[in-house]
Amino acid sequence: MKSIEVVAAIIYDKKRRIFATQRGYGEFKDGWEFPGGKIEKNESKEDALIREIDEELAVKIKVQKHLKTVEYDYPDFHLTMHCYFATIREGDIELKEHEAARWLNIDELYSVDWLPADLLIIEDIEDHLRGDLNTIM
Repeated sequence: MKSIEVVAAIIYDKKRRIFATQRGYGEFKDGWEFPGGKIEKNESKEDALIREIDEELAVKIKVQKHLKTVEYDYPDFHLTMHCYFATIREGDIELKEHEAARWLNIDELYSVDWLPADLLIIEDIEDHLRGDLNTIM
């Protein structure tokens, strides 16, 4: 089985909302996910995340804390997804690859149809949002 390694940004704001994006293409079109993408050769996970978010959303982020690495078997490939909390430090979000996006508060986290691998980190995100956000900075 093919393996894919990616990074994902759990972008949050001062209102404790999380940014979610809806895929606009491919096999998982219309599914909701955390933005990010593949790590290029000789690129750190943090640098890959900064680059991917700039390419997808036209904003500069500050990568905060690593939340979790998810391993998930889709029918055609194995996914390793490194998930990091991040904040926007510069720019206004512009959707370049996604068809929609939403800021979700803690009570809305399950209101979108998450892709299976992304769904695996929602409970961990809830725990952090209910706690002290300073622990992820």
